[in-house]
Parts: sequence; structure tokens; C-alpha cells
Amino acid sequence: MTGPTPKPWIAAMTPYTPGRSTGGSNAPAIKLSSNENPLGTSARAAEALAEARGSLARYPDPGSTALRGAIGALHGIAAERIICGTGSDEILHLAAGAYAGQGDEILYVRYGFSVYPLAAQRVGATPVEADDRDYATDIDALIAAITPRTRVIFLANPNNPTGTYTGMAEVARLHDAMPADCLLVIDQAYAEYLDPERAAAPLALARDADNIVVTRTFSKIYGLAAERIGWGYGPPAVIEALNRIRAPFNVTTAGQKAAMAALGDQDFVATSRAHNAKWRAWLAGRIAAMGNAGLSAVPSEANFLLVLFDGALSAEAAYEGLMARGYITRWLPGQGLAHGLRITIGTEEETRGVAEVLEALVGECQAPGAR
Repeated sequence: MTGPTPKPWIAAMTPYTPGRSTGGSNAPAIKLSSNENPLGTSARAAEALAEARGSLARYPDPGSTALRGAIGALHGIAAERIICGTGSDEILHLAAGAYAGQGDEILYVRYGFSVYPLAAQRVGATPVEADDRDYATDIDALIAAITPRTRVIFLANPNNPTGTYTGMAEVARLHDAMPADCLLVIDQAYAEYLDPERAAAPLALARDADNIVVTRTFSKIYGLAAERIGWGYGPPAVIEALNRIRAPFNVTTAGQKAAMAALGDQDFVATSRAHNAKWRAWLAGRIAAMGNAGLSAVPSEANFLLVLFDGALSAEAAYEGLMARGYITRWLPGQGLAHGLRITIGTEEETRGVAEVLEALVGECQAPGAR
């Protein structure tokens, strides 16, 4: 049998694995595997989305002009320095495609977002993983890993799947240590879960830099994951390069209008942020109470916890036990986290429920005669 052969770096790729959406035997379950907003979507965004369905026969604005203007107005940044994408994932891939290729290196931290090595491999670049520091970004390790072949550095902040946060003084130190021909991509998918001042700091850093792009998404706190809308902010020359290779008409008309309406409902964002902070702290406390059974949670600034298992109850057994009881979490052995589960902060009921199941599973492991 003959046919076209993919490039070797494409053949070597392992496709991205999304969080599961159904339980065992495809039974309905509570999904805490993909870091979606448990409060749903702003009513204003949902209304705008429904209204926009009447223009299905027309192509969307290819430049997302009105949406870029709304983003710029909210954040106090220039609309012409903004690019919109099919989720922020597209912009991550565009950054790799525009600035790296065969013989180049793309750098990121261990336990970083799993799209980063895929973005590197897709363009034939070499993915390079720097050591972490207690599951958090180690800026010194990133700096030490920079070589003359480094073309792009991806830095998620807060990080996924660990939830850790790196202070802006450390991020600036990394930027200062980079060569001018290297692009720093600050991935802020979870920015809105930070207080507004910290969330805005990377945009301020990028405003005066020639080699920083900041990416954001409407998939998380804004609750528009199904519409796949993201954006990036950077220097004019970089944004122009990314626009050269992005897909035309990449953000739907309905998506653009829903995103604009979502931006206009910051009360929904604030409510979602407060809900997340309350129940993330509550769940972290319940995990800490199970410390004698070997459970711990990595400190998180995102809308999830990475729970580590170092006792009789393994992460895999907890994953299967939760699944059997109707809770889908994210087990990540492919990222070197076979000893951890990433658990999205859900509604109050969902968060209490997942904690109760974990406690029951721990109790089963500690019961006399348990193996």
C-alpha cells in the first residue's frame, strides 16, 4: 500500500487528549476534567449568541474588528495590536509557526500546558522542557535552558495543569535574560481568576516590549468554551506575522458577538471569580485534612486543584473510583503526573460531592483488610 507520507515530526506526535466528557459506559457524569465555568455563561452572552444565529449565510468579519475594539477598551490596550483566534490554542500554534521551524527550539517548563510540545512538533521544532520547582515554574531553569536555537518560550501563568503562579518580577527577569530574537508567549488562559491588578501586569509588560505576546481565552471564566474564542496582544510586527498565517474567518459571527457581550458583563466575571476563590479554598482545606492519607494539593491560582497522591490510595485508583461514582476528573500520566489528579472547581454541590467521594475512597483504603 502506497500513499503520501507525513513529515517525520508529524508522525512522531501524540495527539492532544482532552478531558473526558462522559463516565463509564458513556453514562452521564459530573465533568470536572476541563476547567470549565460551573456557573455557565453570562446571560447577556447567551442572548447575543442566540440573536447572531440569524446571520448564518454570511461570513464573519475576518478581522474580528468590533471584538478587538471591545477587548482594547476593557483592558486599555491598542486594538490594532490584538489578534483573535479559534481559542487561544490557535494563537499558541501561530506563534510557533511564525517564529520556529526545523533546527529551532521551543522552550517551556515541566508540567506546562500539553499544547506547547505539540506546537513545537507541528512545525518541526524541538520541544525543550526545563525543570520545575515543586510543580511551579523555575525561572532559573528556564534561563539556563535558553540556547542560540531557542526561538519561542511558552509560559503559562497561572500554569496548567498545576495552577501555580509566577510573580511578574520573575517573569520580567526571564524576559531580560532572553535574546531579542526570541519570542516570549505568556499564556493567560486563567488570568481572570487572579485579582485584576495581577491579571493586567503581563499586558503592561508586553506594551513596551518587542518580543512578548500575551494570550487569553473566553473558554474559562467567560463560559464560552463551545464557541472557541481567544485573543493575543503583542508588538505590531509580531501581530502582523501571526495574521499572515492565521485561518481566514477564524472566529464566527456568533462567537464574536457573544464575546463582546461577555466582556460587557463584568459582574458575571466577578461572581465567577469569587465563587472559584471560595470553593477552591474549601476544597484545598478538605484535601489538607486528608494529608495523613498521603493527599496534598498544589497551591493554585486557577479554577482547579492538582491533587497529589502519596499513600495507599493511588491517583489512578482515585480517578477510577470517582468515575464509578459519577465524577470525571483529569488523570495525567502522559505529562509525568501519574500520581496526581487535576480537579476543576465545580458548583458548591459538585465540589462538596467530589470531596466526599475522595474521603470515602481514602476510608476504603484504610479499612482493616484493605489491600
